[in-house]
Amino acid sequence: MTFGVFIHRADSIYDDSPATQYQFPKSYLARASACVGDWIVYYEPVKVRGSKGYYAIARVSSIVPDPTATNMYLALMEPGSYLEFPNTVPFDGGDGVLEKGLLNEQGRISGRAQAAVRPISPQDFDRILERGLAEDRPLLPRVGVLATTQDTPFQLDEGQASFVYEQERHRITAMTTRVVRDRVFRRVVLRAYGERCAVTGLKLTNGGGRAEVDAAHIRPVEQNGPDIINNGLALSGTAHWMFDRGLIGLSDDLEIIISRQVNDREGVESLINKTGRLIGPLASRDRPHPAFLAWHRENCFKQ
Repeated sequence: MTFGVFIHRADSIYDDSPATQYQFPKSYLARASACVGDWIVYYEPVKVRGSKGYYAIARVSSIVPDPTATNMYLALMEPGSYLEFPNTVPFDGGDGVLEKGLLNEQGRISGRAQAAVRPISPQDFDRILERGLAEDRPLLPRVGVLATTQDTPFQLDEGQASFVYEQERHRITAMTTRVVRDRVFRRVVLRAYGERCAVTGLKLTNGGGRAEVDAAHIRPVEQNGPDIINNGLALSGTAHWMFDRGLIGLSDDLEIIISRQVNDREGVESLINKTGRLIGPLASRDRPHPAFLAWHRENCFKQ
């Protein structure tokens, strides 16, 4: 098993869905197969306008021939393993490229950087992960005190320790714990929505500087909903409660719909922003995916 880098762009011609599958030609089969059972980092090329750089990780569960395309294969991702970074991680971190393995003996970037599927060393993988998760201004939870435990690998500002393989693996393993994934998902969602409730339009913080907004999954984790920005909404506590209980929902064009079972429709309408539509994320590509919205309407929303 080995860590890997998979290049993906939003306008890709390939049949990719980063949280579930990655399509690639036979020429990359050996490299992709080496990643089965291990983690990969997704990278969007710098030539893409508004490139996200290194932007997410996922674990490859298997490689299968693509039944719809000759000489094409699919890397299938382990369900629930995909996780986006709350921070932008560029190819060049300002002090040189983060993938040191791409440098040749002269210290220049080699042709390996053009490969859509390539191996990456544990050191380089951890360097990217550390920058992707670093907290320069932590988004504090709405309530309670966040305790630091061995399950939360966010003590990233401490002095640089010598490289220990087991130490790096511990950080990756921590990405599978729910407490860590919820915390990272919240940062991703709140920053995408500018820390503003997408239903009410309110952007509030309490006296302690905590954002009074939650990161809600459209399709819940318990129902196989992925930790992907297109499955997330920034909602205030009341809006979150109503959404989870199916009292409000969303159409595919992001109109906020109210259940006929609401016993105080006028009160609910007063909470919704004046447009009657979801105040979407700052970047259009982060907007809710119709498939998740449809799932919520069919399984949660009370008609």
